[in-house]
Amino acid sequence: MSSLSEFTQNDYQVIARSYADLKESARKRCTNARELEVVQKAFEFASEAHKNVRRRSGEPYILHPIAVAKIVVDEIGLGYKSITAALLHDVVEDTDYTVADIRRLFGDKIASLVDGLTKIKGVLDNQDRQTKGEEYSESLQAMNFKRILLTMNDDIRVILIKLADRLHNCRTIEYMPEYKRDKILSETMYIFIPLAHRLGLYEIKSEMENIWLRYKEPDAYNDITAKVNRDMAGKGIEIDKFIEPISKALTASGFDFTIKKRIKSAYSIWHKMKTKKVTFEQIYDLFAVRIVFNPDPRSKESERDQCYHIFSIITGLYTYKADRVRDWVKHPKSNGYEALHVTLTSNQGKWIEVQIRTKRMDDIAERGIAAHWMYKKDGKADSDSAMDQWLQKVKDILVSPNVNDLELLDIIHNDLVTSDMTVFTPKGEQKVIQHGATALDFAYQIHTEIGNRAIAAKVNMKLVPLSTVLHQGDTVEIITAETGKPSKDWFRFLQTRHAKNKLMDYFRADSPEITEYGHQALEAALKAAGASLDQRTVMRLVNNLEVKSKDELFFRYALGLITTDQILQNLSMDAIRADKPGKIDHENFVIGSPSDPHKYVISDCCHPISGDPVIGILTPDGTVTVHKKACPVAQSFLTKHGEWAVIPHWTAADDQSFLVRIALRGIDRVGILNEITGKISREMGVNMRKLQIGADQGIFDGSIDMMVKDKDTLEKIISIIQGIDGIQTVQRVDI
Repeated sequence: MSSLSEFTQNDYQVIARSYADLKESARKRCTNARELEVVQKAFEFASEAHKNVRRRSGEPYILHPIAVAKIVVDEIGLGYKSITAALLHDVVEDTDYTVADIRRLFGDKIASLVDGLTKIKGVLDNQDRQTKGEEYSESLQAMNFKRILLTMNDDIRVILIKLADRLHNCRTIEYMPEYKRDKILSETMYIFIPLAHRLGLYEIKSEMENIWLRYKEPDAYNDITAKVNRDMAGKGIEIDKFIEPISKALTASGFDFTIKKRIKSAYSIWHKMKTKKVTFEQIYDLFAVRIVFNPDPRSKESERDQCYHIFSIITGLYTYKADRVRDWVKHPKSNGYEALHVTLTSNQGKWIEVQIRTKRMDDIAERGIAAHWMYKKDGKADSDSAMDQWLQKVKDILVSPNVNDLELLDIIHNDLVTSDMTVFTPKGEQKVIQHGATALDFAYQIHTEIGNRAIAAKVNMKLVPLSTVLHQGDTVEIITAETGKPSKDWFRFLQTRHAKNKLMDYFRADSPEITEYGHQALEAALKAAGASLDQRTVMRLVNNLEVKSKDELFFRYALGLITTDQILQNLSMDAIRADKPGKIDHENFVIGSPSDPHKYVISDCCHPISGDPVIGILTPDGTVTVHKKACPVAQSFLTKHGEWAVIPHWTAADDQSFLVRIALRGIDRVGILNEITGKISREMGVNMRKLQIGADQGIFDGSIDMMVKDKDTLEKIISIIQGIDGIQTVQRVDI
């Protein structure tokens, strides 16, 4: 929320300093004086448009577009048109100026960029307007993100500038109300962080992840940051000693290089601890060393071979971990990332990751798509680039008639976070397909007719069913038959949108018969559930499920693409949506307060306990479901329905106990299990619900489920168990 207030002399001095800093950066990117004059003109125009307007922080509003433009030029590496668009990106939305005014003053391309950014801002802000009384829309946010992603097909720079805008908003997010902060951070994690990763903007991705962690898991963030700072204080000299012989050897071999030191981000450490179920002390790649070199153009070795040459030099100095070698020089990532990673052990016995890159590879890694593409035709890339092929795939999804907006948001999210793998045809031809794809997905990727006539597959010369999940490096042969034809059951195991769309296209030839079957089947299913399929119900389902017609509803139901559970749940939600929940304070919902009429439930997807940072989701019937702030289910929901977020507060008066799980690992000895359970039950008086312990070759590991009153009680239990002789690690884990 911005406010009007006369600028002071100090405000104008701050604005002048900020713009001078931007102008210095822009000077390096502008190719002539005219381009710099356009940037100057945009600054003067935006300054006048936002005059005396302030942000929530109290700062002059113009500092925000200046900061966004600075990110655009310094951290993404875009040129003067993007810098200009960044300076102007809020003018049309927040003032009386129009896109036509921008076009008249700055030309078609800059006006087009500003128009795209204005549309994005409008749809993202639409949720705030809804909370002021407009009707709840189940697919509003999904529709909004569809519009945002559609701008990628016009000019990728719109998305890049939007990422810069989102990064600066994250940097200043402490000035937002908490429930809006959670909505913004959920959007950021669900869409913008994966998008930054896919576009190769690793520094922006990493910073947004750390901001997300700082607000979603503040205790974890502070603990990890303190431990990193503690370790770095003692490890700096050790890493310098590790680098010294590498530097001498590369110099002796004639390489032109620099060596950088890098610390793993707090979010990366937290994520690894969560997914690998390890402690901070078990993160062995906490520190990394990056070798960036300029390839010798006179050398007979190729750029790739020079990377391998450096690899051979450093692995001659230190022992390396063979299963930790990552060769993205030979097989670059789909976002263009190239590097050779290897993990070495120092003379002190510490594992340190070393990344080998050329200057070109480093530019791509730092600047992502902006460095990878040589822009053609105002933002278009070479049609054969991996990035352009991915964008075309996104476009195909966006324009597909078979995908409603809610499905689309999840599909795009899954596509952003799903990595690709390489498989081979029997002739040795490489094919890139998403992780988790099946042999039938592969068949449809080769050719539609191959997929339609497929009956089986050979994976690594072994006969397997079409539902077999493929793995990196597999050699795949599809077996077809002239009489082979698709089955509706194939929808159950197909993973790629391309294959599902091709299969749906096949069945559309028989759509009248399939549609009639779906009509009768749905009518029978609703009758069994005590409901009827009248005309009003049909139209409600068509609208709520966002299918284009009643025939499409029946067609998709017959194929199993819409389930009976979805139908019944939708009708149930539709019935209670008319009953508006009572007025609720989004910032102060007290969990278990007898004075608050709203019911609450503790979610069983993330099992929060009293004392955890939590977010509440207000459902149409007025119930608040309480999740951990970092819960992926809550993230997904708030991305689509951020206006239903509330901030719950635990009350000490609530006597409820909460289910929690701890994982243990240690040296097996007689009596250790009795000692552990005795500490929990007798000393702490805590009820254990489930215990699973196994031992092998003197090492035991397992888990204990128990009921605790709050987070303080859990942390005391963990501390007590850690003090038992033989215990190596004990930590809370997800149930």
